[in-house]
Amino acid sequence: MNSTDTSNELTTPPAPSLSKVEQAKAELCGLDLEPRLAELAAAGWDNLDEATLTIRLKWLGIFFRPVTPGRFMVRLRLPNGVIRSEQLEVLADAVDRCGEHGSADITTRQNLQLRGLLLEDMPPLLAAMERVGLTSRQSGHDNPRNITGNPLAGLDPEELIDTRPLVDAIQTRLLADGGPRNLPRKFNVAVGGAPDSFLLHNDLAFLPAPHPQDPAASLGFTVMVGGFFSAQRNELAVPLGLWLRPDQLPAFTLALLRHYDAHGNRVQRNKSRLMYLIDGLGLEAYRAAVVAGYRKLAGESAPAPLPHDGRHLVVRAPRDGLGLQAQKQAGFHWAGLHVPMGRLDAEQMLELARLARDYGSGELRFTEAQNVLIVNVPTDRLGALQAEPLLERFRLEPGALQAEAVSCTGSRYCSFALIPTKRTAQAVIDELERRLELPQAVRTHWTGCPNACGQPYMGQIGLMGAKARQDGQMVEAAKIFLDGSMGQEPRLAALHEKGVPLSELSDVLEALLVERFGARRRTTLV
Repeated sequence: MNSTDTSNELTTPPAPSLSKVEQAKAELCGLDLEPRLAELAAAGWDNLDEATLTIRLKWLGIFFRPVTPGRFMVRLRLPNGVIRSEQLEVLADAVDRCGEHGSADITTRQNLQLRGLLLEDMPPLLAAMERVGLTSRQSGHDNPRNITGNPLAGLDPEELIDTRPLVDAIQTRLLADGGPRNLPRKFNVAVGGAPDSFLLHNDLAFLPAPHPQDPAASLGFTVMVGGFFSAQRNELAVPLGLWLRPDQLPAFTLALLRHYDAHGNRVQRNKSRLMYLIDGLGLEAYRAAVVAGYRKLAGESAPAPLPHDGRHLVVRAPRDGLGLQAQKQAGFHWAGLHVPMGRLDAEQMLELARLARDYGSGELRFTEAQNVLIVNVPTDRLGALQAEPLLERFRLEPGALQAEAVSCTGSRYCSFALIPTKRTAQAVIDELERRLELPQAVRTHWTGCPNACGQPYMGQIGLMGAKARQDGQMVEAAKIFLDGSMGQEPRLAALHEKGVPLSELSDVLEALLVERFGARRRTTLV
């Protein structure tokens, strides 16, 4: 054979190329922009390179919105949805400075997003947030998102475990030196603390469970992995087969994220969520690899995770938490206020802060249903609180459809959304409650596009923005999904209608509510 002929030699195939997003992240981590933020703002947002503008700034919690060029969003980190009055006042001031452009949204991760900000607002805002103990660090893109927990933690008469210190400890570990700075994709973590802590839509969820060998011992957590919603695939988390003590959660979370960082798909972004990695390795091999990483991180002398069958104490769908309800502390209540579609303006934020300070302990909680709780209200102050004007807007007892209506931000701020979800949802719900009486609350989830930020698959009725043909024209429409359950036997909602024009949506939903949810048509419209 000619020495230069290599046609029959074995060759190593070239390594797959990183996606465009991964290349941008590899060149510069967004966290490294923080010292330069004032310089970038002075140069002007329209002079930033595309990767910095649309990717890297999200590591600081700053989001460019193409539909509102020049106006940015800031997403906070509020572990367990807890915020204090003085913190909310700082955020209200930032929103107020934006004038007609300013607003804030409570998110489905017990979090808050501020809208309408200029890039030059960011350095003073981040500094003001830091002074009151707030951060927006790593709240977007390929990072571990806000960590959720029982919104009633520490107050709940039905509480199994107080999730607040656990959620705080996990966040502290993840944001410390050695925490993840560049995951293959976004990652959701949650800790359950009550019998209604449905969390299976998270990549990593810890659900309270008895000790597998000694049921009389203190409660710990079974580990659930791989839940997510996307335009390509939707999955509920599955049991990993492990049980952890509460103090093991921070190190275990970090170990699992380090494994995901090292082995997740960085070539195909539509196959980069955790469940794809689990599928590729197989559950047993994945579990063994994560446990090995945890033992290395925690030290061989630390107790190992215990085998577990995945059974847990979460047995029903989440409560809405609305109304005046007795805390486990005698003589105190929380007031659960319904915030229509989770949207706040600066004046309402300031009023909430005042009410929490004047009537409670100065603390508020945000819920995954995009509502707010004022906590630690003495019994003798309930009457005065009920008389406050803000409660005419943020009602203690909203209608059966209003109470648990959840919505993404929609086309007003998101370039992916196909419909204005918040405005549409509010108008449709108002009309349906005018027409119908319902025997119990019906949970609706509204999302503007297949990315499913509004979690339509979790709704008893889910609605997704779409297009449909009406009278020969393409119009705004909604797909309808039915029968999602967050109860003891969870299931994802299934597609029922492919595209109902928005002009027909109230009529179609009215018929569904009568036929399947026991609604009765009012003899006199309200």
